[in-house]
Amino acid sequence: MPTSASANAPALPAIGSIDHGHRTGPRLVAIDYLRSFITLLVVAHHAVLAYHPYAPSPASFSGENLLWSAFPIVDARHWAGVDLFVGFNDTFFMSLMFLLSGLFVWPGIQRKGAGAYLRERGRRLGVPFLVSVLVLAPLAYYPAWLQRGGAPGLGGFAQAWLGLGVWPAGPAWFLWVLLAFDALAALLWRIAPGAVGAAGKFLATRSPAAFFGWTALIAVAGYVPLAASVDTSAWSSFGPYFVQTSRIALYLGFFAIGVGVGAWGVERSVIAADDGLAHRWLLWSQLAPGAFFLLVALFITLLTLGARGQSITGLETATSIAFAVSCTASSIAFLSLFLRFARKRRAVFDSLARNAYGIYLVHYVVVTWLQFSLLPADWPGALKGSVVCITAWASSWAIAATLRRIGWIARII
Repeated sequence: MPTSASANAPALPAIGSIDHGHRTGPRLVAIDYLRSFITLLVVAHHAVLAYHPYAPSPASFSGENLLWSAFPIVDARHWAGVDLFVGFNDTFFMSLMFLLSGLFVWPGIQRKGAGAYLRERGRRLGVPFLVSVLVLAPLAYYPAWLQRGGAPGLGGFAQAWLGLGVWPAGPAWFLWVLLAFDALAALLWRIAPGAVGAAGKFLATRSPAAFFGWTALIAVAGYVPLAASVDTSAWSSFGPYFVQTSRIALYLGFFAIGVGVGAWGVERSVIAADDGLAHRWLLWSQLAPGAFFLLVALFITLLTLGARGQSITGLETATSIAFAVSCTASSIAFLSLFLRFARKRRAVFDSLARNAYGIYLVHYVVVTWLQFSLLPADWPGALKGSVVCITAWASSWAIAATLRRIGWIARII
């Protein structure tokens, strides 16, 4: 895909990573609610992309230019300033979700064994991925076909879709990547369980500042070399298997951090300890926006100098480092905030947590159709984006809750 991860981000299939029967401690409630909150961020993120002030003009519906797959609907009405919201999300929430996904992988493998664990993950991730690819993605992208001049009717759309040469999966790309990471974790459990435990103990028992430092170092090591060698907005693909090329090692690094901490024990780690990340929540909450705006300043400078034809090699590296640090700071900030304040169960948040995976799976269809239906409306972009966001939250939540009333679907999502 030709754009940044913001366009097709989260995917939150990690929602199914924790068995409900094992979420007992107050810190695990916080992690549960954090993942659910990020689900809402994902929906909002996609809801406002149509009104992004720098959204591209609708490109042709073809396999040669997949820009339409990142911005399925582009409205002429823009929302000034929403690019900061989109950019901020883009720096961290996919990486944080991979970290959260990894936290309960090791206990799951230990309880069930590698084979049984992977079979369960194949059911919980692989089946929804296939449904998304075969049904949900075409439904979500049909409005993109219509906006770009396609004739109404499934015949013409089906012919154009099958003629793309690739099979855009939308946000479902996260499911297959997470399943691949789970398979790597299962392999490590068989060949080097001691190494994972030792690495996990090292990370999980660090001070909060040291944990931040090591996480930032892993983020820099995973992101900067690839960002220097490939287009940071480019996606690699094979059939329906898409992944943003420059971030695959970053995502794997954050997932590995989660696996390591989970191998040591979340409740006794720096994440959940009383003197851990939550203890300095205010510091992390101040560091995150500071790191992000430093990234913005470097990025604007990079664009400005590049437009003038001046040398930007060193600045490109600095910007990539700033991206990795901003990713780490925001991830730690949200972890600390939820660990500090989300310690008691609330009925509405429990409902969100139960339905978050379903919300993720269906929301893209809801969002694109809402955006398409509002194209003729003579409303400000901010109003359109707000309406799409709130309606998509409510509708996706209701759809997910309804689907979960069907027994076999509930067993998957």
